[in-house]
Parts: sequence; structure tokens; C-alpha cells
Amino acid sequence: MRGVCLASDEEGVEHDKEFLPVRRHHKEFRFDLSRIPEGEAVTAAEFRIYKDFIHERFDNETFRISIYQVLEEHSDRMTSAPPANQSAVTLYLPHNGCTQGKDFTFHHKPRDEESDLFLLDSRVIWAAEEGWLVFDVTATSNHWVLNPGRNLGLQLALESTKGESVNPRVAGLIGRSGPQNKQPFMVAFFKATEVHLRSIRSASGGGKQRNPNRSKGAKSQEALRVANVAENSSTDQKQACKMHELYVSFRDLGWQDWIIAPEGYAAYYCEGECAFPLNSYMNATNHAIVQTLVHFINPDTVPKPCCAPTQLHAISVLYFDDSSNVILKKYRNMVVRACGCH
Repeated sequence: MRGVCLASDEEGVEHDKEFLPVRRHHKEFRFDLSRIPEGEAVTAAEFRIYKDFIHERFDNETFRISIYQVLEEHSDRMTSAPPANQSAVTLYLPHNGCTQGKDFTFHHKPRDEESDLFLLDSRVIWAAEEGWLVFDVTATSNHWVLNPGRNLGLQLALESTKGESVNPRVAGLIGRSGPQNKQPFMVAFFKATEVHLRSIRSASGGGKQRNPNRSKGAKSQEALRVANVAENSSTDQKQACKMHELYVSFRDLGWQDWIIAPEGYAAYYCEGECAFPLNSYMNATNHAIVQTLVHFINPDTVPKPCCAPTQLHAISVLYFDDSSNVILKKYRNMVVRACGCH
């Protein structure tokens, strides 16, 4: 198995354009996927973008960050001025190598009109959150390898809790103009397969020129195909390490005679796979990340990391002691608050 880090060969393109009476902030990143050797399959692909800590305008607020695969391009989206409350980051991954940034605007259409976008991942982040945001784009990358003409890129958008679009730069997302060690990049892992990928593409007709006048039905079918690929290639992701509900009843344990209150509590528990690649929300330790990679390359060497609690809280219990005295005591590490891979 080999890994490739994909970064833009050109300086990042960040355009601040004036459209009276609104202002448009636009960031664009372009990567080269042509380095994937012929006859090798993508086993994992991640897009990573760094989010800085912010507190001035969005103290104690959350954002929903979503990443989409672009299924269709429209000329009106590339030339029209966007609504005042909309802004986005466009990540374009051309199949013919890195290209220099173009000066254009991206018209982000309302949700009910986004038939040309396919949602790949979405999550809620805190404004005060700091660190790398990781998005799994394995299925999409494989789809583009088999169908290079359909590589129309990714779109990443942020929304506030009120559903309003948020400028990615204001939200703390670092672009190509940021520090070198915080610039966005893509990592792809691939290994040789017995099946010749290019032959599969030719047999499926994926190498034909893409018809720009495809119907909405055709676009829906393509979205369905991508969804099927994503479902088949991310089975472990559905069962990834996370927190599950668990209510502990003291009566069921036979402790009701000496515990006065509470009658029970929500303890929660951790369960799930710590499979490669580990996403940021899995709260993995550095050791777990390395162990996962070693297991991925050679499963017989070491097992996968374990899913375990990373944060635990206390509860207060009112009970009778051995002398029938009523005692109120706080017991530490009784409630799971977060899970991670260790």
C-alpha cells in the first residue's frame, strides 16, 4: 500500500468580490488526482482542512459543515452573483492535473434546487473548536478514477444554527494563504489490485465524454450510483466508534434496598470499529492512529485499536451505609461523555 499527499501546485486563489449591495468571499483549491497509478485502487482518501479557534463573533455557537460532490455544472452558477446570505468553499479536483485558479463566483442554490450536488458528509462543529477537520472521500475518489470525466470537484459549505450561510474564513477555516503547516490537503492511499481499473472503466463506458445536457433523471441515477459506492465502501464507518445509550437501573441490579436516589442513571457506553482511516471525531490518540495504519497494512501484526471512553463524569448518589446512616456521595467516572480509539 502506498500513500500520496495531494496539494495545490499554485498559490491558493482567494477572491473578495464586490457585488452591490452584497460582498462575496470565495476560496478555491485544486488538486491533482492523476498520480494514481493505472491498475491500483483507492483504499482510502481524505480531505483535510484546518479550523482555527475563533471567539469574537460566534462565542458558544455551532456550525454545520457539509461537503458535497458536484454532479453537474451550470453556467448561471459560475457567473451570477450569489444571495447576500450565502458563501462557500469550492474544492475542484480536475482529472487532468493541477490547474491555475480561475476568477469566478459560485452561486449556491437553495436546498430544494440542489439536484446537482450529492451530500458526502455533514457534521456540527463548535466555533471554539480548533484542529483538523477530516472528510472521507474514498467512494468519490474511486468513482472519479473509474469515470474521470465526471470529476467536477467538491463543495464545502457552512451554515449557522439559523440555517444562514457562514463565510468559511470568518468561521476559522484556513486556506492556501494560511501558514504552511495548516494549509488544506488531500491524502490518498491505494494498493495494487488484480482487476485492471482502466479495463473496468472502459467496459462500463466511463471513459466517454460527459454530456452537459443530461436530464435530471440521469443526474439522480448518478447520485444513486455514488451513494451505492459509498455504502459498499464504508460499512465500517456506519459502525465506527461512538457513544451509545445505556440506562442503568439500580433496581435491576438489586441495589434498591440501600440506594435511595437516584433510581438509575444514563451511563452510556462506547462501541464500534476503529478502522482505517480514523476520522477526527473518533478522538484517536497518536498511538492508535499508527496502530491502525500498521493493522491496515498487515492485519496479522497487531489488532485494531479499541473503542473506549475518553471523557467520564461523576454522579451523586444518596444511600444508606452499613450503620443505616444516610450518605450523599459523588462517584467519579460513572457517566461516559465521549468515546475514542485507543
